[in-house]
Amino acid sequence: MAGGISIHAVDVASGRPAQGLRVEIWRIGPDSSRIAEGRLGANGVLDHLIAQGVGVTAGEYEVLFHLGEFFGDGDGFLTVIPFRFRIKDVSEHFHLPLKFTRWGFSLFRGA
Repeated sequence: MAGGISIHAVDVASGRPAQGLRVEIWRIGPDSSRIAEGRLGANGVLDHLIAQGVGVTAGEYEVLFHLGEFFGDGDGFLTVIPFRFRIKDVSEHFHLPLKFTRWGFSLFRGA
């Protein structure tokens, strides 16, 4: 797949995709703007046109994963996981797999 930003998240403690996890994607500076928002589907993937590259330009981005909401736990440990990265070549695809529990996470650029 050429271009775009895709998200896939799994709650590794339960072994299930993170269905319902709210995710925001922001383009950062010079004027910050949210370019995508949604909840992950049953497969743990964000179904949004940004995955096909719609609205993606060169620059810095931040993805926010709202884990506190996901767990419905106002006293939980993790609240929001931010992930900032830079896109220079908009023809490249940026896949961001998130693996998490209530207490920790792993997030990276996947293939």
